[in-house]
Amino acid sequence: MAVGVGAGGWVGLAGGGEQGGGGVRAGGRALVGSASPAPSGALRLDLPWPTEGQASVEVAGLGSLGSSGRQQPVPIASLAKVMTAYVILKEHPLRADEAGPRITVDATAEAESHSLSESTAPVRAGQRLTQRTLLELLLLPSGNNVARLLARWDAGSQQAFVAKMNRAAADLGMRQTTYTGASGVEPTTRSTADDQLKLARQAMRHPVLRTVVGLRETTVPESPGVITNTNRLLAKPGVIGLKTGSSTPAGGNLLWAAEVGSGRARHLVLGAVLGQRAHTTPAEGMAAALTHSGELIDAVRQGLPAALIGSGARQPVHS
Repeated sequence: MAVGVGAGGWVGLAGGGEQGGGGVRAGGRALVGSASPAPSGALRLDLPWPTEGQASVEVAGLGSLGSSGRQQPVPIASLAKVMTAYVILKEHPLRADEAGPRITVDATAEAESHSLSESTAPVRAGQRLTQRTLLELLLLPSGNNVARLLARWDAGSQQAFVAKMNRAAADLGMRQTTYTGASGVEPTTRSTADDQLKLARQAMRHPVLRTVVGLRETTVPESPGVITNTNRLLAKPGVIGLKTGSSTPAGGNLLWAAEVGSGRARHLVLGAVLGQRAHTTPAEGMAAALTHSGELIDAVRQGLPAALIGSGARQPVHS
């Protein structure tokens, strides 16, 4: 039996509950949840699930708030860069205030920075940029050229680095995830919303990664102008990350993190929204992913405090 979160609490859905690819609906909301019955005292929230693609939301340390859509692997575009950053920091750890080693930008990364067919970051051959700066260029403007540069720096080739990405995914229990590149530009890089939350839990535990995905902008030494974060939801109260991703085959995707509550009683809420307006344009897909993610965040911020009181789970997960 699958379990959904609805206006009346947890709803049992026999046989997985999929109808028309968008999930069982109640009150205009898609309701397809986790794969086991809700325990006594489970969190109960009525969330505005997207009616296309798939989504999952959880409160770190307390459990799932449910999911929508069919949890099957789909292209995730630049969400792959969260795993790229995770592996880089696993192989080359940084302290919270550390910039890390300087990495020389190669001619390939500079040439790719002029591409008109993918997202890139402005770098020049011969520049020696710190590991932290390159992580910012990887995650804020979603530089595909920087993803491949970091892969070559770490493993000698993108192929060898991708093997590390897939090993890390297996270690995290991401059984429905396959990485085929460091940037996510390949439509063969696929995952599910549930799997992406497994990565998000670990990513947000790393001080450097957590700080970087929360930046609204950055600059590159000796380069003019400001580089802005593609995640426009950072302007919403409580939102502290994570990563956008869009392409024609993938549609719009967003892996997000928000703090809900006040004072020390703040809870880290993680969400993944995939496959919004797939096969249209990246801009249309990304707009839909941002809209639906924003609606989920608003609903969680409004309803979670009361739900926590009702369940007795009032201890802070994050402060």
